[in-house]
Amino acid sequence: MSISSSEPSIYDQEYYTYHLELLAAFSAQIQQLPPFNAEFPNEEDQEFLVALAQLQQQPQGVSFLEQGQILMCRIVGTYPHLMPLLYRDLLWFFGGDCLHYMPDDEIAVFQQLDEQREDAKQQQIPFSYKEARAKSMGMH
Repeated sequence: MSISSSEPSIYDQEYYTYHLELLAAFSAQIQQLPPFNAEFPNEEDQEFLVALAQLQQQPQGVSFLEQGQILMCRIVGTYPHLMPLLYRDLLWFFGGDCLHYMPDDEIAVFQQLDEQREDAKQQQIPFSYKEARAKSMGMH
């Protein structure tokens, strides 16, 4: 994802919005599961949900990506039972240490998607990240 002081392109904005939607869906799913659905969740679990909600409200930028990396890695370390629910896209999107939890073949798919998005951006041709993702993952 390109981060600069200039206005994000429509390609970058669609990419960002798509990942925010995944983040919101993940957050909604985990709130239905232990330990988050406990009648009296502990302080650490409550803090995690608050941080996840705050991340969804934070503007995109370096701080957003850093916070996302911290939270995704925290899921791996503290809530490993939630990993099957964590969208792999979010590990790629936040990058950094999150990439340690992705196999090389999966990373290659996301790299190819980023290259397709960047090519479309450079050529100024229509591009749907969701559609390209679905095709690359055999969903179409």
